[in-house]
Amino acid sequence: MSRIAATFDKLRAAGRKALIPYITAGDPYPELTVELMLAMADAGADVIELGVPFSDPMADGPVIQRASERALAKGIGLTHVLEMVRGFRQRNADTPVVLMGYANPIEHFGAERFVAVAREAGVDGVLVVDYPPEECEAFAAQLKSAGLDPIFLLAPTSTDKRMDEVGRIASGYVYYVSLKGVTGAGHLDTDAVARMIPRIKAHVQVPVGVGFGIRDAQTACAVAAVSDAVVIGSRIVQLLEEQPHDGVVAAGRDFIAGIRAALDQSTGAAR
Repeated sequence: MSRIAATFDKLRAAGRKALIPYITAGDPYPELTVELMLAMADAGADVIELGVPFSDPMADGPVIQRASERALAKGIGLTHVLEMVRGFRQRNADTPVVLMGYANPIEHFGAERFVAVAREAGVDGVLVVDYPPEECEAFAAQLKSAGLDPIFLLAPTSTDKRMDEVGRIASGYVYYVSLKGVTGAGHLDTDAVARMIPRIKAHVQVPVGVGFGIRDAQTACAVAAVSDAVVIGSRIVQLLEEQPHDGVVAAGRDFIAGIRAALDQSTGAAR
């Protein structure tokens, strides 16, 4: 069983929902990424999505675009991201790490080599935004053979056929993009999310996480009531962007701790 599957099983048994923060590797300060990951895990993050900086993050809004630009300006590439995971894993053996990014860095690195190095570094799952399921079955099979989970996006516009395709090869969890548009955009319609989750669950057998538009405890709790996991990215990246160097780790820890407490209170679960 993968570390992600084991985490969701443990949460389900405790009546809790997964909290999945996203940060961009190397932003705002490369030397703080591992410490920030450790602090968020200690504060109650169940899975950490670590963004791989990319020059053309087409699914991301201005906040995460700026984060990628800052990280790239500091020279952070896929090799550095994998080293960060390795550093995290030396001090945290339990919290799953999912790399989230785009196809170009992986293809430049070499897909087969990437899978091998990612496994060795301690990566648990990979979400490639621009790898639709019908175009990456071989890559997904490589990941699975190495014990890594291929994770896919679904959106409000996803057809039943697309959900079937994702359900056939996805593992770990699926990430439902709750808004039409880029990360950080729009107003979250929790009623629309509540209507969509049962549709998705009719086609996929893995947990469903919801992201895009979740900015505070109130929206996180509303989404958690109808899904298996809450994914928060742009709000965290924006918060970190605003901090001085010595305030970054504490700000990330405190934000996650607040959301974790609210989620557990809303479900009546004790941490």
